[in-house]
Amino acid sequence: MGTALVTGATSGIGLEIAWQLAEAHHDLVLVARTPARLEEVAHEITQVAGVGVQTLAADLSVPDDVARVAERLRVERGAAESAGAARAPHTAAQVAARPIDLLVNDAGFAVGQPFTTGDIAQERRALGVMVGAVLELTHAAVPGMVKRGHGAVLNVSSVTALTAMGTYAAHKAWVRTFTEGLASELRGTGVTATVVNPGLTRSEFHDRAGMDADWPDIAWLQADDVARAALAAVRRGQVICTPSLRYLGVNALLRLAPRGIVRRVAGHASVRTRY
Repeated sequence: MGTALVTGATSGIGLEIAWQLAEAHHDLVLVARTPARLEEVAHEITQVAGVGVQTLAADLSVPDDVARVAERLRVERGAAESAGAARAPHTAAQVAARPIDLLVNDAGFAVGQPFTTGDIAQERRALGVMVGAVLELTHAAVPGMVKRGHGAVLNVSSVTALTAMGTYAAHKAWVRTFTEGLASELRGTGVTATVVNPGLTRSEFHDRAGMDADWPDIAWLQADDVARAALAAVRRGQVICTPSLRYLGVNALLRLAPRGIVRRVAGHASVRTRY
């Protein structure tokens, strides 16, 4: 049994990843912005799966909050754990003393505006959450994993990383390339890096945005299927994971198509989707 830290852990793919890790008997550190929702999810997971859960309320667009989460990722084995603390369910305090074996960088949101006429503060916030926090949290987690000789980083990108759909696509393209570079750097250390590139995925985010009518049913993935594929890729040490055959096809078309066509077709699309 290991310990995983999951950002964006109270909805969508992040929540499904948290549940599937708990069902596999991993303790959890859950990170999200809303304390009440965090505690609700933590209580449900503890009661159903019988694992320990620590919660960290943090807005990853705020540097001080990112620093708090980074400090948690630097924790090495505490005295209670090394002395043989009680088995599942661990208490939140016991979980807090355990090193992180898997970091899941899932937090993100739709920018929801054109770049040229949009609010620059919103752009900075998106950049902070989907690029800056991924960079800093990974940098905090990986040295300890390498020292221990095992561990994994799972980053959530998007099929839109290969499009020209504004700054959201640019952020996700950075995540994909960053993960590939990290995987190369970590080769032979016992630590792996995986990036998952989902297409449209049903979640509370899309329900609130009323997006069901915008896309046909065949375009949608289920969050539990995406989480299952992503975690299977982590277990295999696979670097790039694109869930579902249809999005593997989309991914191939985007790679092969001339960039001028990609820009013409996708460059002006409204980016209201998160994955």
